[in-house]
Amino acid sequence: MKVIGSLIVTLVLLLVPAALASAQQPAPKAPAAAQDGFVPVDSPINPEDAMPAPRLVAIAYGFIWVALFGYLWTVRSRLATVERELESMNRRVATGQKRP
Repeated sequence: MKVIGSLIVTLVLLLVPAALASAQQPAPKAPAAAQDGFVPVDSPINPEDAMPAPRLVAIAYGFIWVALFGYLWTVRSRLATVERELESMNRRVATGQKRP
């Protein structure tokens, strides 16, 4: 019973100051368009100013796939090397040979 009471007191002590602090903060004022740096464009965008998004996305995806397959290739080759070494060790242990 003491534990539950101390938990309730702790929660009240933690939550009441947070609620009071959030109630005392003034609402943020919306900045003017010149202050935040965003100015909407009313005219159509010149094609020379636009970025070729589909081509850039395709290049990015291609790079990621090439990097992924390259990583998988290196993991496969390292795993094959470890498997060969384990097989060699198993043969040596089975025949009782020492390390060369």
